[in-house]
Amino acid sequence: MRIPKSNTKISLTARALRLGVLVAAASAAILPSGIAATAHADPAPLPVPNQFLLDATRSALQAPTASPPGTNDWSCKPSASHPEPVILVHGLFANRNNNWQTYGPLLANNGYCVFALTYGSPDGNPDALLGGLAPMESSAATLDAFVDRVRQATGAPKIALLGHSEGATMPYWYIKFGGGAAKVSKMIGLAPVVHGTSGQELPAGIDTRSLGASAVFQFAANSPFIRQLNEGPITVPGVVYTQIVTRYDELVRPYTAGIINEPGSTNYTVQDLCPQDFADHLSINSDPATARVVLNALDPAHPQPVACTLVLPAIGVPPSGLGG
Repeated sequence: MRIPKSNTKISLTARALRLGVLVAAASAAILPSGIAATAHADPAPLPVPNQFLLDATRSALQAPTASPPGTNDWSCKPSASHPEPVILVHGLFANRNNNWQTYGPLLANNGYCVFALTYGSPDGNPDALLGGLAPMESSAATLDAFVDRVRQATGAPKIALLGHSEGATMPYWYIKFGGGAAKVSKMIGLAPVVHGTSGQELPAGIDTRSLGASAVFQFAANSPFIRQLNEGPITVPGVVYTQIVTRYDELVRPYTAGIINEPGSTNYTVQDLCPQDFADHLSINSDPATARVVLNALDPAHPQPVACTLVLPAIGVPPSGLGG
């Protein structure tokens, strides 16, 4: 059933704004415990936190527009064991720093050249505090330019993409329509929205480009962006796709909107791997089980088993004294 136009804007905006409120709501404390690096990691590894909101808030307070630890070393040259750089693509209302406090150091510790960008700010500022707001087609062009910059700096012909939320939605469009197919080897999405959120349909004939924060409204299941992405196969031959979703995703409804059942695509649900893992839309981004799946997807020749631990919604692994 279609919902009235006025309610559509309120409902979709409220869901998106709730994500922004959650990101800003945690305290600035951080008790770093880590996801273990593999044997070929740097002998002095960077701390890898696994409490998402705590560390995202700390990064926002201390250095909101900096690069996350382990990323954007433009002198980094890929190793023979990890020849493809990894680019981290943040979500709606986020930026490169607060979204990737876990994966920047984790991937650097594991021997990857890691890069992260902020895209989609209202004025196009690459150092903005809030990103992901521009139309996703525009953000795909920004991502393409960043991909070319990374390829030129590293000498790598192809790169791997790791994205969260909008960063696990827009890049699928980029690969299919924006020139990414020839430049991307792997696409790994955390809590994607490739089929759009249901129950948030736009009224017939509405033009999402006329709406203020247009990326917000592009997540509707019947938006022109989602319809175009789902016309024919989403996946492109030659690119290996991995989607990781959680049953406790409070923003992507249903959570299966991130699953792609097509050739070259593998899907994981966190709770199928670890039933005691309550990672939600935010904490999937610092979830240890998800991190192991990501590492295995980047290096499928050397997979390691997924170790399970208690993970709380929004927070992640409980800090000491809170059940961890």
